[in-house]
Amino acid sequence: MVEDCKITSPEARQDAPVPTDSGQARVYGAFKTFSDALDYAALGQSGYNIYNGRGQLIEALPYARLREQAIETAHRLLSLGLKKSDRVAIIAESDGDFARIFYGCQYAGLIPAPLPLPVAFGGRDAYIATLRGMVEAADARAVVIPELIGSWTAEIVRDMNLVFGGSPAELLARPAAETGALPTLTETDISYLQFSSGSTRFPMGIAVTQKAGLANAHAIAKYGLQVKDTGDRCVSWLPLYHDMGLVGFFLTPMSCQLTTDLLPTREFARRPQVWLDLISRNRGTIAYSPSFGYELCARRPPPSGLDLSSWRVAGIGGDMIRPHILSDFAENYKVHGFDSRAFVASYGMAETTLAISFAPLEHGILTDTIDLKHLETEQFARGVNNSESPRRTFVVCGHALPGHHIEAWDSEGKTLPDRAIGTIFVRGPSMMTGYFGREKETHAVLSPDGWLDTGDLGYMLNGQVVITGRAKDLMVINGRNIWPQDIEWSVETAITGVRSRDVAVFSIEAEKGETIFALVQCRLTSAEARAEMKDNIASVIRRRHGVDVEVVLVPPHTLPQTSSGKLTRAKAKAMYLAGQFAQEESSAA
Repeated sequence: MVEDCKITSPEARQDAPVPTDSGQARVYGAFKTFSDALDYAALGQSGYNIYNGRGQLIEALPYARLREQAIETAHRLLSLGLKKSDRVAIIAESDGDFARIFYGCQYAGLIPAPLPLPVAFGGRDAYIATLRGMVEAADARAVVIPELIGSWTAEIVRDMNLVFGGSPAELLARPAAETGALPTLTETDISYLQFSSGSTRFPMGIAVTQKAGLANAHAIAKYGLQVKDTGDRCVSWLPLYHDMGLVGFFLTPMSCQLTTDLLPTREFARRPQVWLDLISRNRGTIAYSPSFGYELCARRPPPSGLDLSSWRVAGIGGDMIRPHILSDFAENYKVHGFDSRAFVASYGMAETTLAISFAPLEHGILTDTIDLKHLETEQFARGVNNSESPRRTFVVCGHALPGHHIEAWDSEGKTLPDRAIGTIFVRGPSMMTGYFGREKETHAVLSPDGWLDTGDLGYMLNGQVVITGRAKDLMVINGRNIWPQDIEWSVETAITGVRSRDVAVFSIEAEKGETIFALVQCRLTSAEARAEMKDNIASVIRRRHGVDVEVVLVPPHTLPQTSSGKLTRAKAKAMYLAGQFAQEESSAA
């Protein structure tokens, strides 16, 4: 049985992908634990299909086989001396080994903590330091490190009190010794720890119980995605160390007996069209991406014979949604059967397990265009009534999922009326229990009666939520509230050659007041062209926002991102203050 868990050769793999339909009655996550959910899914034919970056099937993993392997893995883990509720850190490749170990933890009563691969970190040393911080924050007793970075294992686990620190192959090669009956789990037990994509300097693991995780899976599948009895199939390149990948395309599909085709996250930026090709080939119906994923696809020629007519839910989440990018994608791919009405905006975060709201299906992207100056001065999202006034278009992110609640509050905790800007608070059965081992930080955002301070600013509109930005990013300039996202959006849409995630805006306090800086990734080489670009950017910002901005051009791929691909303004600001970008601009000039 050991060899079943070691997928080491083509002969050990199933040639045909797992089929779309399970052949069993659909249950929408109505289980007490994720191991109960896998027990039921194993009675059908669905499962995970693991592909490489070229779209070639590596492993077909039916839930029936996965269940057997996960139970064996549970015994392996417990034979190491691990006890119920111990944490197991898993550096998460999108492969069968991750599935075997993650679900093995579920059966063993252990708490897995999926951790990021070195995709968006500033070099090896920074990555290892971040990773070690997460392992320590989780107080993990075992760390599983994929072969991809196996040579870094000694540095990652140095001086840690672990019972295991090694590769999936090393773990799965251990004898599946009988350790007695597996622990009995309850719905209040912690299922896993989720480190948010911004968890770098002070990493905090979000504790998600079995009950909260399954409540979110149920609400997403039954009400958000409205999963059908037959025919639905998921396709994802999203990382399994991020909530949108882990919950949206790993836990929720299994809990609802859906088949999912998984692509490696680290390959997506190089070959984004493989994602679309897989949707076309396997008749995928549900696939999600942040805006930048659609932008990458829109810039590349489509694969031959592409047919996206099966794609009924093209979800967007994980970052501020940029409608112009989605328009470009829809325009480029409508000839290949893509229907823009498939776009679905949603809102959520790891602290709510994943989703808290969904826009209506089959309506495409719904937007609200408001008077930007009125927003900045009055903190009110007034609809545009003057064609000459600066404006900003926001995406409407839908109603709260059933059983959940969303409100915009003022600084005194009072619920605000429609269009009044406030802090977004949410409540419902999918809330985290708290940040693991961080009681003070938990109390700062989660009230005794279950309301979570999301840290986002926004407004309500006819029962739907609209997000305008992060509270911590807000800049107050001469009494005006200015969001860096607004300035970034203006530059991205007005300046030729500037793409999403090419602009990072922040402010720095000085004796004479607050100064706004815009770091812009630039691909131009001549001094004259660069000078013209800086002047154009400054002019656009002055015209649209009425503020002066210090524009700093930086080389491509130098603005820092989180592990999920979001721009991190705080780190960009720290790098600028350290003189890094100023040096680069001087050398470029």
